[in-house]
Amino acid sequence: MPDNGWPADRIDTESAHSARIYDYILGGKDFYPADQEAGDAMAREWPALPIHMKANRDWMNRAVAYLAEEAGVRQFLDVGTGIPTSPNLHEIAQSVAPDSRVVYVDNDPIVLTLSQGLLSSTPEGRTAYVEADMLDPATILGAQELRDTLDLTQPVALTVIAIVHFVLDEADAVGIVRRLLDPLPSGSYLAMSIGTAEFAPREVARVAREYAARDMPMRLRTHTEAEEFFEGLELVEPGIVQVHKWHPDGTSTEPIRDEDIAMYGAVARKP
Repeated sequence: MPDNGWPADRIDTESAHSARIYDYILGGKDFYPADQEAGDAMAREWPALPIHMKANRDWMNRAVAYLAEEAGVRQFLDVGTGIPTSPNLHEIAQSVAPDSRVVYVDNDPIVLTLSQGLLSSTPEGRTAYVEADMLDPATILGAQELRDTLDLTQPVALTVIAIVHFVLDEADAVGIVRRLLDPLPSGSYLAMSIGTAEFAPREVARVAREYAARDMPMRLRTHTEAEEFFEGLELVEPGIVQVHKWHPDGTSTEPIRDEDIAMYGAVARKP
């Protein structure tokens, strides 16, 4: 791996990290040997893991395009951003509406170091990065970077993508999302992808054990549990479905089997 200038005193290079595993499996370059070892071990347990992760990324692209083009949203708050992978959220939104404004939030020092890739806005739009923990909504919402970038009197799309399966019950993931959404005005949206083991329970359980063995325990959710995040909101059709079934665009070269996807995706409007 190349020397990216990451601050060595803040990055644990000996332990696998969920964002770097994701980057490795998606074919990125911002990972360490521990992440490669973990990703290879997980893919051995569930060979569909790369298909699953790519489908989640493709869903994010479609959801953001829908929000910008169909819903007319011009402001985005992306919590749990992860390592930049082009096209990034702002690139998708600004390709539809160049004046879109995006605030990225993450607490990973690698994401912070690589955040220049998240800040290459169009002249008409704007992007900003907030270093904060998802578990602390007050800090996120009170960040000056957010207040300088987004107008919270106008609709905002809150995107929480492929992250809540790392939020355990004691941290109250539903409550965290609700506290992030509550200050946003009517006409705002929530877009989420939520990990599940309902379609390949044995295989996904083995992957979860690999994560847990590396101090990354997971909380996978049923469809009923996923519904809790969207209570009081107006779900966009087709509702909460596996990510490959949400507004498919027909660009997939191979059919995707339901048992190869362990993520629900949904977009909902705040009335």
